[in-house]
Amino acid sequence: MKETPYKILFLEDEPTIREVLTEYMVMSGYQVTAVERGDAAIRLVRDQDFDLAVLDICVPGADGFEVLKCIHAGRKKTAVIMLTALEDEKTQVKAFNLYADDYVIKPVSPIILLKRMETILRRTAGQTGAEQEEKKGLVLKEEAYCALYDGEKLPLTLSEYLLLQTLYKEPGRVFTREQLIMSIFNEDYIGNDRIIDAHVKNLRKKLPITCIRTVIGVGYQFDREPTN
Repeated sequence: MKETPYKILFLEDEPTIREVLTEYMVMSGYQVTAVERGDAAIRLVRDQDFDLAVLDICVPGADGFEVLKCIHAGRKKTAVIMLTALEDEKTQVKAFNLYADDYVIKPVSPIILLKRMETILRRTAGQTGAEQEEKKGLVLKEEAYCALYDGEKLPLTLSEYLLLQTLYKEPGRVFTREQLIMSIFNEDYIGNDRIIDAHVKNLRKKLPITCIRTVIGVGYQFDREPTN
């Protein structure tokens, strides 16, 4: 732990959970500000810096997602763990798309939550200011199913992202349309393989660089040296 305590924002509306987890955090040396309403959390985020926010989603006032958006908009150095009973895949993907660092499903062992917090803080504390800024160029965040260019999220559909991910991970390799269909839909797609051509066309419109090359008679590849 660093010399001054890490500052934690803890948003949780259930009193017992809030009190118990706050006590564990304080006993572990953290400086904790615990609130039960999302609008109160947003006011705190706007007024001060936190090293880490632990956010429930379903809370009174603004929900946890609104707090997460506020953090990403104005406090990018604040790491975020979503702590919630919502375990459906759609909600988890939404959280990662909004730049959450982790997603923990309740009920959770206080010790496990503390370990997850420790892991994230160890990673973020070791970064310099430059490293905390989004990397330049095209970056894929696999855990969040999103692609960024110069730190800005690209408006890709899930199918477009999976297509880009497949090509991006093996630059120079030529993929057939059938291989790309398998990477996106597995064995669930029934139809013409020209659907890949439509996805590539849309993907090229959304990418700020020219990086997907057509290999006539075969398929597509990610260009090792993309151009603007």
